[in-house]
Amino acid sequence: MNPAEARRLGLRETPAAWEIEAGQGLRSLQSLGLRFPGTTWDLKALGQVAARYPVLVTPYYASLIERPEPGDPIFRQCAPSPEELVNSGDLSPDPLAEGKFMPAPGLVHRYPDRCLLLLTNACFVYCRHCLRKRIWGISQGRYDRRHFLRMRDYLAATPSVREAILSGGDPLTLSNRELEFVLGSLRAISHLEVIRIHTRAPAVLPARIDSGVLALLDRFGPIWLNTQFNHLREITEEAAAAVDRLLRAGVPVGNQGVLLKGINDDLETQRALHLGLVRIKVRPYYLFHCDPAEGVGHFRTSVECGQRIVQELSRSLSGLAIPTFAMELPEGGGKVRMSLPG
Repeated sequence: MNPAEARRLGLRETPAAWEIEAGQGLRSLQSLGLRFPGTTWDLKALGQVAARYPVLVTPYYASLIERPEPGDPIFRQCAPSPEELVNSGDLSPDPLAEGKFMPAPGLVHRYPDRCLLLLTNACFVYCRHCLRKRIWGISQGRYDRRHFLRMRDYLAATPSVREAILSGGDPLTLSNRELEFVLGSLRAISHLEVIRIHTRAPAVLPARIDSGVLALLDRFGPIWLNTQFNHLREITEEAAAAVDRLLRAGVPVGNQGVLLKGINDDLETQRALHLGLVRIKVRPYYLFHCDPAEGVGHFRTSVECGQRIVQELSRSLSGLAIPTFAMELPEGGGKVRMSLPG
């Protein structure tokens, strides 16, 4: 590859702006506390939580916090809480039984025509409601090209699969060089028609959507991108600009929000969120019922709560702004769309 092409793809020896910012992530209770002097936290109790479920927040996302307390919807999504250690019998480390559907390490093949590739356990922010908290900080969950090659070989040998979904962790934590290798390897599989990327980068690190990654997405398209905005306050000028860059590069953007108690489990918050998404040209795709994963029980609402909210949204908003309310069945039963009350 010539130097000009390398520069176009962002394959440089010096770190890009997003890499510098990601490297400055707040990785401890102390570093998070320094952003909010004067706060009084129970460091002993929260330290026990952080020992099991680590802290990681980008400076950008931390800047969206208005009040460092559980009532703030941004703080609640990224700061540890003692509630994370309260688990009941219906919560599971792997509630979707992903491990039962892995013909290769990290590759989940639950549906006939598509596979989920858990490329890495690295994230820009450790969202406290994460389905896969079980893999946070586990060294063997880091991106490894050898593991990816096993996934690629399985996909190449399985012609029924027409779609690859890149997830993790967050696949955009990979360098552009590794992302180029992943996308190029997948594009070489003739029966693989669609590549989808699941990332929170537009919401938690908009700087990641730079010219380098945009050139890759354009080069290896068609690529679809789903992100996760859960609250209107996440739709900033920076986030809107990142979405606009993706759209101009030919990458459709959808939103897969999660219904979260104390964050967005009321009609007005969801209405404002979905109007905001349409305003920046993000398609509301799914609103998910929070999965019964260990460490996230305090975020779960009733199914009826989500049904009522989406029903009311459908009465007052354009169809463009209405997400599909869905949940994952336990033990790998798959995704189901929830009917709305009559």
